[in-house]
Amino acid sequence: MADPATLSPLKLALLGLLSQRPRSGYDLLKVFSQTAMGGFSSSPGAIYPALKWLVRAGHIAGAVENRDTLRPRRVYRLIDAGTEALKASLRMPVTRDDVMRNADSVLLRFAFAGEVLGRGEAVRILEAYADEIESYLPELKAQLAALPKSAGPYGWHALKHGIDMYRADTRWARKVANELKEQFTARQARRYASTIQ
Repeated sequence: MADPATLSPLKLALLGLLSQRPRSGYDLLKVFSQTAMGGFSSSPGAIYPALKWLVRAGHIAGAVENRDTLRPRRVYRLIDAGTEALKASLRMPVTRDDVMRNADSVLLRFAFAGEVLGRGEAVRILEAYADEIESYLPELKAQLAALPKSAGPYGWHALKHGIDMYRADTRWARKVANELKEQFTARQARRYASTIQ
């Protein structure tokens, strides 16, 4: 199995989508080109090589369907090693580097974690993301305070925007994590109530 750190966001997205159901390369291309996942790639020049890499790595298998028609298609499905690689990638810790350079990848992991690993792992990702941002904010505030007046207002406003966006991400992550925990607690309470009636 490949090291989970070697999975690019595109490969992780492909494994996550294939964990939902088997799909052809064209089906996957449509998801990337017609949804917000397009940020990870909507280019056939990236998707098909990534699928080939995942096949060679033993994470997915492809089989041709409709061979006897004018439109045969190769459908890819996740296999056991791919499921394990996906789970390992989703369980990776959220790091400062993720916060600084790969926030979209953290959110991608969150999006698939609930389905693949359960609510608890999705909540862990959000809480770790918020914690990492909160530990990074003092550094950014110090950079803002240290900007020389001679630099003009533009750099200050740009950095302030980044700080404000990080604060918004933290509020969002904490809010969603709490909502998910509350839903879980409410569901547990309903289950318990149904057993004592």
